[in-house]
Amino acid sequence: MIEDIKALIRARKYIITLHAKKRMDERGVSSADLITFIMDGDIIEEYPDSEPCPSALILGTVAYCHCHAVVALCKNHARIITVYWPDEEKWIDHKTRKSN
Repeated sequence: MIEDIKALIRARKYIITLHAKKRMDERGVSSADLITFIMDGDIIEEYPDSEPCPSALILGTVAYCHCHAVVALCKNHARIITVYWPDEEKWIDHKTRKSN
């Protein structure tokens, strides 16, 4: 899935949702930072049943800080849904989600 997402990003076939843009603005993450972190990032969770397209949680870094992005792999584009810093209350570390 990550290689398909990266191929769409390289081909500039991606959409940054309004929600993601708002979160990026709140967190000081530029579009260039986002694209670089996705291209260098790794999938840490997959959501194959997401609607309308399967999605994944991608881990990357922005300004030496770990960052997460949820990206959907749609038929002809990647859809960047949200971007956030991993919250210590929800994550053991930047890769491992805490149990409920």
